[in-house]
Amino acid sequence: MALEAGQMFANGAGFWGLAGSVTQPIFQGGILKHREQAARAAFEQAAAQYRSTVLTAFQNIADTLNALERDQNSLSATEAAEVAARKTLELTKNQLMAGAANWLAVLNAEQTFQQARLNLVQAHANRFADTVALFQSLGGGWWNSAPSDSVLAEKQN
Repeated sequence: MALEAGQMFANGAGFWGLAGSVTQPIFQGGILKHREQAARAAFEQAAAQYRSTVLTAFQNIADTLNALERDQNSLSATEAAEVAARKTLELTKNQLMAGAANWLAVLNAEQTFQQARLNLVQAHANRFADTVALFQSLGGGWWNSAPSDSVLAEKQN
């Protein structure tokens, strides 16, 4: 500090240093206010992106569950068609043995049965694909994570 009045305004005096440090936040022209607003806007943007991501994930799960339900209905109908085609083939073969049908009827029944079996395999494949899609919608990848200590302890017992 300057002890004499003549030294008070001299270069390096404590008065100017103190005045400068006190007035520094005042003369920043609202920079701190704008930084705060920018930080709040960035936070709101991140929150909106998070909400959007969560809603998209729930929508994917709901879509996949609906697909699995449709697959189950299709699989049930396809299984019933395969059973019916098998019975028709057996009956047609019995009719051939009894002389009431010809080979063309047996071949048609065989073709219908084989097509029903192909449809059944396709229905199973669709169900498996949608099951995998459900695992992916739920996050997937947990089978690659390291097992927890409780799982390891259970395996040892």
